[in-house]
Amino acid sequence: MINEQQVREILGQLQDPFLHRTFAETNAVTNVSIKEEKNHVSVKVAIAKTNTPEQMQLQMKIVEILKEAGAATVGIRFEELSPDVLESFRGKATESEVHDLLSPLSTVQFIAIASGKGGVGKSTVSVNLAVALARLGKKVGLIDADIYGFSVPDMMGIQEMPVVKDERIYPVERKGVKVISMGFFVENNAPIVWRGPMLGKVLDQFFRDVEWGDIDYLLLDLPPGTGDIALDIHQMLPSSKEIIVTTPHPTAAFVAARAGAMALQTNHDILGVIENMAWFESKTTGEREFVFGQGGGPKLADELRTDLLGQIPLGQPDWSNEDFAPSIYEEDHPTGKIYLEMAQKVVNKLAK
Repeated sequence: MINEQQVREILGQLQDPFLHRTFAETNAVTNVSIKEEKNHVSVKVAIAKTNTPEQMQLQMKIVEILKEAGAATVGIRFEELSPDVLESFRGKATESEVHDLLSPLSTVQFIAIASGKGGVGKSTVSVNLAVALARLGKKVGLIDADIYGFSVPDMMGIQEMPVVKDERIYPVERKGVKVISMGFFVENNAPIVWRGPMLGKVLDQFFRDVEWGDIDYLLLDLPPGTGDIALDIHQMLPSSKEIIVTTPHPTAAFVAARAGAMALQTNHDILGVIENMAWFESKTTGEREFVFGQGGGPKLADELRTDLLGQIPLGQPDWSNEDFAPSIYEEDHPTGKIYLEMAQKVVNKLAK
């Protein structure tokens, strides 16, 4: 008959699949109970990240080794290690662990930009918010994760291609932001006709095979809606903050609420709501015309119990032939200043 001490000693030699530390080091085995009459062993195990393929593999390994040690049947429950425990290991992490973006030990903060539907300006918000964060002195990366509707390279006026060296992809840097996009790997703006599993591999490459270097924030321009790609990204990331983009129209806000609900269901925090195309301001009279109605952004923020980070008017950036980036507002442009204010709000919220 196997006893509790033996169970703890056996499991203590296993490693957390994400921290690469033994269970003995992480105090992973939080509870052991044994029903002697049935020779049934129940264990509760804390790991860095639950509900993953790695957890399933670990579960099978635990069952195997406990049965080899004499248990007739095995029951397992998993929970996540507390943030305090993860933080203690983050301080001891190796350089490779810190730079593995999907590791719970990574210090990079993910900010996903989402919307309930297309056409609300989500990509415009993504690129301008990324540039604004860079203007505040932050080290910023941007993944164009809208695989079917990639547009970030064009919006930022990027002409170069990523460099591949020693099986690592080096992102293109533009206006202080490191950028990677499916658009770099598709010839002549060809349509993407891949299925979900292939796209999942591409996204995994964007996280694991791109040499992001030392960055503070990694922004993700998500596909609109709540489809497979958005769900895959939510499940890949160890943790993520989310910004929901909507227009003032009540229907757009209603649809955007689904994207917010998806973030909450996958345990990702909502940083706030950005209302795009909030009004059109006449250059001659200065009067505001509310082309798409009013109230969508504040209503959505209230419904999701989060902050309205800002409202962006309709308008075109000032174009420069010398530094052409068709969707980027300059720092001294009125809308560029709004983005700077929103970026500062994001920095302050993430610092708490």
